[in-house]
Amino acid sequence: MNHRAHTTVSDDLPMDWVGDWAGRRRALTPHRLAVIDADNDRHFDYVTLDTRVKRVAAWLRDEAGLGKGDVVALISGNRLEAVELALACGKLGIVVAPVSHRLAPREAAALLARLAPQCLFHDAASADFVARLGAQREAIPRFCLDGPDSDHARMLLAPEPQRIGEALALSDTALIVHTGGSTGLPKLCQISHRQMVWNAIELLVAAPDGLGGRRELVLFPLFHIGGWNTVLPVLYGGGCVVLQAGFDPAATLAAIARYGVNHLGAVEAMLQAMTSAPEFGDTDLSSLAGITTAGAPCAEASMAPFFARGIPVSQSYGLTEAGPSNFIHGRDGQSIASLRGDYASVGSSFFHCDYRIVDPVSGDEVDIGTPGELRLRSPHSFDGYLDDATATAERMLPGGWVRSGDLAVERPEGGVQVIGRLDNVIVSGGENVAAEELEAALREHPAVTGALVFGLPHDRWGERPAAWVTRHPGTAITPSGIAEWLSGRLAGFKRPTLIRVVEALPLTGAGKLNRRAAKDQQMQELPGDKP
Repeated sequence: MNHRAHTTVSDDLPMDWVGDWAGRRRALTPHRLAVIDADNDRHFDYVTLDTRVKRVAAWLRDEAGLGKGDVVALISGNRLEAVELALACGKLGIVVAPVSHRLAPREAAALLARLAPQCLFHDAASADFVARLGAQREAIPRFCLDGPDSDHARMLLAPEPQRIGEALALSDTALIVHTGGSTGLPKLCQISHRQMVWNAIELLVAAPDGLGGRRELVLFPLFHIGGWNTVLPVLYGGGCVVLQAGFDPAATLAAIARYGVNHLGAVEAMLQAMTSAPEFGDTDLSSLAGITTAGAPCAEASMAPFFARGIPVSQSYGLTEAGPSNFIHGRDGQSIASLRGDYASVGSSFFHCDYRIVDPVSGDEVDIGTPGELRLRSPHSFDGYLDDATATAERMLPGGWVRSGDLAVERPEGGVQVIGRLDNVIVSGGENVAAEELEAALREHPAVTGALVFGLPHDRWGERPAAWVTRHPGTAITPSGIAEWLSGRLAGFKRPTLIRVVEALPLTGAGKLNRRAAKDQQMQELPGDKP
């Protein structure tokens, strides 16, 4: 009989490499370029980056007295110093909790109260916002990240420690990331090291040539999981991240040309802003090998200017609670024409991600071509909502499945299309109308730049769709003209009974469409009137 020694390796086993993104890559590729700070034209290889990170980690441990399991809040743009702070926390097992500066101060203060962090780090641009957080700011030690006399600059004056780190388990919490809050106070998602490592693996496996040659411009904000799921996988694969504190279309275009950026991820509004900038036509974008969109469905019209310049653009899909990497539109060997023809698809699930599209009531799988709720299963699901067992149980199902809350369809020709949120479905006369489907149709109008759809109560039909739209500067559009344009494109029950042209669409603190705010305002302006 053959006897083998049994060694138990599980997600609960502490290991030295877990969380040490900068240190492990330094050991493997010390002189490879790791990061470019586009705001200050600084270029750091992995040795330099890790040296700075170790000094910050030593300060966190020795001066601030922080250690494994402690929570630090972060309010910052996409700054190099914010990334260094997070990498230092990773070495020590300190949990990073980013908070969006786009939230109302009241909302941010409520999040901080729930997080109960040991300290708060912020950049100078967020100082006024932090000052408006009320009494909460007095109870939390605060440290500034940027500037020649900043707390972060003083951290870097310390000598580099020879060894610093903590053995961590993959099951230990790395981040606490809040959701968008479009349906109320944002939820707090507990993100483990396991989730971030597996996401890095997913992206590494999906990239045709790996990530070692990637020069990635990070546009997704660092208060969102998408920002960290851009930075960490590129560092994991030995590539280079390019950082700008904030999104500006002209500066973004300049950074692509100056630093040879070959990939970026963006939301649709960013693509629109870049192509509308006067510099777009004259900027050298020859280095850009691909753009991935995320956050919400992206219209073909927003991709078209990049297609016209030979730049592949494709949609992806992810969910903080189940990813955030779940679907990718593989571009290996695909032509611009094929990508353009299949722009609405989010492609196929990542290598290690299962999915089902089911009837949201029965839970039974639906047929190909039939819309249903998308459910996901992978080794990179989150660890539940902080202090909210009820919401966690509603999201996480037996068998490892996570409810996405999104309406999706598996297309007969292949690939999956995400139609919209289940809670954005408008039930009109017994028919289901996905708000996002109507928004996509409205955005195809040549004069429309953005659309937001919500349901209004109706005496006969229960609900009817209403739409707010924005227009290109210098164009003249009327609600009746848009309604006539839609008449041959959508079924009658899907067409909005109220169309309003507005200067801007309301957004949540996370930058997503705020349907609740639009509906509340519209209802106030139509007292007792049912459209």
